[in-house]
Amino acid sequence: MAVTLDQLVADFSAAATSGVQVSLSALKGQQVVIYFYPKDSTPGCTTEGQGFRDHYPAFRAANTLVFGVSRDGMKSHENFKCKQEFPFELISDKDEALCQLFDVIKLKKLYGKEYLGVDRSTFLIDQNGVLRQEWRGVKVPGHVEAVLAAAQALSKR
Repeated sequence: MAVTLDQLVADFSAAATSGVQVSLSALKGQQVVIYFYPKDSTPGCTTEGQGFRDHYPAFRAANTLVFGVSRDGMKSHENFKCKQEFPFELISDKDEALCQLFDVIKLKKLYGKEYLGVDRSTFLIDQNGVLRQEWRGVKVPGHVEAVLAAAQALSKR
């Protein structure tokens, strides 16, 4: 079942960079931003990741952890994270379990061909595991700042 605003997000466990296993239940007490992106080391995904990287101190000041998710493998994630100096972990979702939980696999078109791909999306989960805000069909410019503002507002509640 896909996530719903103002409802508890089902607990999950997923492998991430740096040998970390991420589970929502272990993150209780902190806000969590999970952003889904199509592919490591592509221009839009790099720009988005750099935005989260550059604003990461402000996210942490708002008691918020950030995780990037794509269907890329761990080796690709480790290279991407290292090259871009991301201070947050990237989750590998090769089996698409998280993509299905957050309902981000959509029919896309490229050069007239249709395929199933990841719809760039971001989710803000409060310290109790409740989904408080979602952004779907994200355009990169200005997006990270909007997520940061929402995280800061939520942390003051």
